[in-house]
Amino acid sequence: MSDQKTVLEEVFGGSSDSDTEDDEQQQHLEEDLFPSDEDGSQSNVSQKSSWQRFEEIGGLCLCRDFLSPEEQSYLLSAIQNEGWFTDTSHNQVMRFGDLPMWATKLSDSIREEVLLSDDLPINDGDKDVCILPSDLLWREPLFDQLIVNVYQPGEGICPHVDLMRFEDGIAIVSLESSCVMHFTQVKEASATGEGRIDNPHAVKIPVYLTPGSLVIMSREARYLWKHEINRKQGFQMWEGEVLNQKKRTSITMRKLCHVE
Repeated sequence: MSDQKTVLEEVFGGSSDSDTEDDEQQQHLEEDLFPSDEDGSQSNVSQKSSWQRFEEIGGLCLCRDFLSPEEQSYLLSAIQNEGWFTDTSHNQVMRFGDLPMWATKLSDSIREEVLLSDDLPINDGDKDVCILPSDLLWREPLFDQLIVNVYQPGEGICPHVDLMRFEDGIAIVSLESSCVMHFTQVKEASATGEGRIDNPHAVKIPVYLTPGSLVIMSREARYLWKHEINRKQGFQMWEGEVLNQKKRTSITMRKLCHVE
């Protein structure tokens, strides 16, 4: 674990400190977000949700109704209670290793959502296509790195492929404002990221992210497609309508590659 922290600190700097939370208040919040069954066990997902695949982008899956409005509100409260964004100049926080309890529960909920999916593996040549390959779905922990971003209207993310310091299988949860994320294919890349070059003739594939939605990127979507959110005026449109841009919060969860 110390080696992993050293790697991330070299890349990103130290993780942000949070104020000490009142245990009872935090426990109440987590119970509201992830209610328990009568026997006391956690029941993170109340019903099966629908998943959308994208024919052009292998390994990209979208679950629009991952979180209910109430669950979104509780999650935003948990983030606020961390005290990370009291300074308006701060719009990003990274944590790695031991994540906050609410983030660990969110990770468990993502796993359960995938397991409860009605989708069965579809044979695609010599490999099965599924929401998340079993070797990734059952790794422990599923995620050990967390990024929370707060975007004001007009702020977005530049086209990029996530660093190769992180394993396959990345999850993004969207909160508050809706937006369109665009995916653009790159020509080629190895598992280490070497040899990746832009495709000048690539077409951008739009993906509409609503509040409470979950995006999972694996395989080609993770390594061979850049993703971006351009929230400048005129770029955020869906079905011919300009989206009303408000503050948007996103939670990205990743797994750090093992360091020998």
